[in-house]
Amino acid sequence: MRCAVFSDVHSNLEAFERVIREYHRESIDEYFCLGDIVGYGADPQECISLSRQIGARMIAGNHDWAAAGILDPVDFNDFARQAVFWTGQLLSKEQKNFLCSLKLTYSSGDFTLVHGTLDTPQDFSYMIGEHDAKRSFDLMLSQICFVGHTHLPGVFIREKQGMVSYLETDRIKILAGKSYIINVGSVGQPRDGNPQAAFCIYDTDKREVLIKRTAYDVESARKKIVDRGLPRFLGDRLRTGG
Repeated sequence: MRCAVFSDVHSNLEAFERVIREYHRESIDEYFCLGDIVGYGADPQECISLSRQIGARMIAGNHDWAAAGILDPVDFNDFARQAVFWTGQLLSKEQKNFLCSLKLTYSSGDFTLVHGTLDTPQDFSYMIGEHDAKRSFDLMLSQICFVGHTHLPGVFIREKQGMVSYLETDRIKILAGKSYIINVGSVGQPRDGNPQAAFCIYDTDKREVLIKRTAYDVESARKKIVDRGLPRFLGDRLRTGG
């Protein structure tokens, strides 16, 4: 089976549509979204609709719950808070109810999904280093955990002896005796210095994970953000992937 695993679309319809076109070339069997379908960008309604159209199994991100009104964005920065309030005003009651219904984790076979960390999924904590990863590894019941939230693609690996290391790579072979936490990066707002949308494919038969990138119409996405009165910074950062 070939699984599409993606995260942090952040209302960027141009990036999301481009990623879906790439997935259509990849013989995908199932779609999984790690949260933050909304926030920051100009097309939250359309991105929610597209995620549902492709039948994606989704979990909650902090921007999803904040836009739906069940998470206080007090800890968001000013730009993010402005965007989430704008998003909340735009969404329909049905769309908010849908975001409210999203769970914090999901497990299927040999993998688990969470937006931030397994130890405090409700807090949407960032998995920054090996120490953060170890707490999630200790709770894993599956060999693989896919995460998002930091917008930085990469993989934490725990050896059989317990040592945890971090690797920036776009191809991960899943080996017996090891556990993996894989950050799939961000579709709609990369922050690793590469403005191209990031997306992931997990081939369960080959036991291989690929993190891919694709260019999209950044300028159109940026212009929408500015034209709709959202902070210009949220549009400008798309150009640099920062």
